[in-house]
Order: sequence, then structure tokens, then C-alpha cells
Amino acid sequence: MKEFFVLVNGELLPVSTASLLIGDLSVQRGYGIFDFFKTLGGRPVFLDAHLDRFFHSAARMRLEPGKSREELKEMIATLQHRNDLPDSGIRLTLTGGYSPDGFAPATPNLVITQQPLASIPVPELTKTIRLVSYPHRRQLPDVKTIDYLMAIWLQPHMLERGGEDILYHSDGSITECPRSNFFVVTAGDILVTPVRDVLRGITRGKVLELARGRFAVEERDIALDELRTAKEAFVTSTGRHILPVSQVDDVVIGGPGPASRWLSEALYRAYVE
Repeated sequence: MKEFFVLVNGELLPVSTASLLIGDLSVQRGYGIFDFFKTLGGRPVFLDAHLDRFFHSAARMRLEPGKSREELKEMIATLQHRNDLPDSGIRLTLTGGYSPDGFAPATPNLVITQQPLASIPVPELTKTIRLVSYPHRRQLPDVKTIDYLMAIWLQPHMLERGGEDILYHSDGSITECPRSNFFVVTAGDILVTPVRDVLRGITRGKVLELARGRFAVEERDIALDELRTAKEAFVTSTGRHILPVSQVDDVVIGGPGPASRWLSEALYRAYVE
């Protein structure tokens, strides 16, 4: 079986030998950030937008990447050439570094990995997802951190209730899922997504860009009670693209509707282009 390579602080290493020391703050305290994007036919998808968010997250966490945007692009290209994976997922991880006291951030470690993925996101919406709501607000929600403690801890709770993912809410307002953003189409045919206490997903931004001009669009708080009259709901992410929500707790919303179908087709064209 072919062994893939990773980059650790600029050094190209086989996956089987690549490592970080246990003194890294990512291990000791769960301190670090990451970003993840796809390549299709060898071409990174929305790379500049992902790098914008990566540098934003690093600055908010007071971590210095040690590489410029162009240097990161060169490193990514090197990894792509070595692994020869045209359709893939690439993850950039920036850790808290080897802290001398196990608490204070040090010089970060930069790890870039690549994994094979299915080729092109199909626009046909054949799947839906059931969500279970839970009151929670992520720490530094505008930062893509490696902290998924609550999301993982809630897995048994979610499964017991027949859910496939968690939908966070705070003070009665929906925020996001642990790995995706949330949208609804209201009874008045307005496409709405939460604006406070959420990560600005790259797919979220692209969906908003595509939707404006065709739909009425609002970024605002969404009360949990609004789900009872919603015509559609869906989540968005790099991995899920657009995935319709069939149910939240005891509220049945149904399958994909005209808005999610049109946006899925438009997003598909944006990926291919």
C-alpha cells in the first residue's frame, strides 16, 4: 500500500515516521488551530479564503505561523507533488509548541497533511441529516481551533436521541453545528443563517455569495422556535457541502427544497470552476 507524506515544520516525512513530542501544548492543553480544504484535479478549492481564515485564527490565538501565504502555498504544492493525490483533503495544523512550563505558548509547530477524498461533490441531494439541539457556546467561536471536546463528549447523548449531529444554541438562539454552519428558509422564503458566535465557514460564505441576487438573505439570530415554521434547513461545510436537515429534536422539517437544490447546483459549479 502506498505510504503518503506529511510536512512537519517544512520537513517532508512519511506518515509512519512523522511525529510531535508529547510536550506540545496541543497534547498538554489542547491548544492549537487548523484549517482544511479540498483539492479537485490537483487544484486547491477556495485556497485563499482558507488561508485568510488560517491566518485570522493564528492571530486570534497569538500563534505565529512562521510562514508567509506564498510560502505556505509552495509547501502545499510540494506535498501535492510528492503524494500525487489529485482529489484530496489537505489540513494545516498550527500547535501551541513545546512549552517550557506546560502552559505558556511557545514556538508553534506547523503540520500539513493530505488524505485521499472522493473526487467531486455531487449536486444531487440524496441524503439528509437529523440534528439534536444542545445549549453550548464554543470558546472563541470565530477561531477554528482543535478543541472539539463538547462535540465528542455529546456523541452518546446524540445517538441516544437518534441524531446524527449536534446543533448548538445559546440563550434560545441557534448558532452552529460542531463542524458545519446552519441555514433555514423561513415561512416567508427568506434564507437565514446565524451571525453571532459562529465560525465563518468558507462554504457558508460561498453559499451567501451565490444566494444573494436570487433569494432574500439575512444574517441574524435564529430562535429555536422558528424551526417549527421553517420550509427548509440545511448545513454547510467543506466536507458536507450542502446537506439538508430533515429533523431537529421533535421538529420534522422534511427533505431538500428548491433553495437547497438550487444552491447545491450552484456550489457544484463553483467547485468545478
